[in-house]
Amino acid sequence: MIHYLQGLLFGIAYIAPIGLQNLFVINTALAQPRRRALKVAVIVTFFDISLALATFYGVGRLLTWLPWLKLVVLGVGSLIVLYIGVSLLRAQAPELKKSSTQPFSYWRAIMAAFAIAWLNPQALLDGTLLLGAFRASLAPLAADFFIGGVMTASAIWFSGLTLLISWLRDRFTTKFLLLLNRICGGVIILYAWKLVSEFVQLIW
Repeated sequence: MIHYLQGLLFGIAYIAPIGLQNLFVINTALAQPRRRALKVAVIVTFFDISLALATFYGVGRLLTWLPWLKLVVLGVGSLIVLYIGVSLLRAQAPELKKSSTQPFSYWRAIMAAFAIAWLNPQALLDGTLLLGAFRASLAPLAADFFIGGVMTASAIWFSGLTLLISWLRDRFTTKFLLLLNRICGGVIILYAWKLVSEFVQLIW
């Protein structure tokens, strides 16, 4: 259970920072009716989870075959995690759109959600290094619980974010985004130090 909770906490900290996925969800919630926005959140969640599973287990197999790769991924991944955490602490609030000038299309929403997750080189790189690094530090059963927590975090976050923005649409400000980035940056930096300690233990 502790690994599931770790995965849940990491998943929230990993997903919550305001990037392309969250901006897409937020802007949809600001511009579309709540029911429609929730359907879009489900679409985004699907692609986010599928990417997480692919990067987590795909890299995990390679790590079991190539011990040296485990060391590389853990070392590089810890630096990437630390960089992301520091970047979040220094990030500025993004621009939001409170109206839509284009007619809504579920097909367009699906294509956008897919592209943001699977065709985003930064998302692929971060997912591979971040989740791969944690896969390298966990036993098989613990890894299953951990990724289960990550998937749960994805479902909770995107649906919860959509409901929050829909309810607070008229009072929503970018200050919330800044506060969110600061909190998540701190949590991710703590995870980075955990990965660094795992890396040091493997070397010594």
